[in-house]
Amino acid sequence: MDQSNIEEVKVKKDRPSEIRVKVFSLDGLKEYNDVKIVRIVSKDYNLLIMKDYLPIIGEIDGNVDIKSDKEEVKLENIKAFYMNSNNEFNLMIREK
Repeated sequence: MDQSNIEEVKVKKDRPSEIRVKVFSLDGLKEYNDVKIVRIVSKDYNLLIMKDYLPIIGEIDGNVDIKSDKEEVKLENIKAFYMNSNNEFNLMIREK
């Protein structure tokens, strides 16, 4: 294995395999790892966020679905703000 292959393996290990999701609410912090997709259905738009999606921030008045191989979480009728950057999706819920 030459030097370039070794460096490529190191880069792949440093990158997350999927999306990491953190949900902040009055109930506390909930974290989900290895998430495949985050689906946002808001009153003004629909958005599907997957691994390596561009950095984005926004406001939600609607529903959010968090899907991984192990579980599916549905947050319905919420008002929240979100930020996605470097395969980490943060959701700050202000109302349910």
